[in-house]
Amino acid sequence: MEVITLLLSYLIAINLIGFALMGIDKYKAKKRAFRIPEATLFTVAVIGGSIGSILGMYAFRHKTRHRSFVYGMPLILIIQIILILAFLNAPIEISVI
Repeated sequence: MEVITLLLSYLIAINLIGFALMGIDKYKAKKRAFRIPEATLFTVAVIGGSIGSILGMYAFRHKTRHRSFVYGMPLILIIQIILILAFLNAPIEISVI
């Protein structure tokens, strides 16, 4: 498998997980059941699931009153975009031994 295929597969999976966790946590909140820790929700976003987490927030109307989520999730996404752009624009050094 190529690196790009693996990377895209990972990003799709982690974003689906982020989306699903928001839905599961909203369901658990309604049932007053044991909840998913906020640290877990943020960790999934930081490791690449920020788009899915943001979409899940608004699709399930979950955590939309919490400033840490309303501002934190988009901030994580912006930082990830900046890092990706920096990586893609970094000069490539090829050394011949």
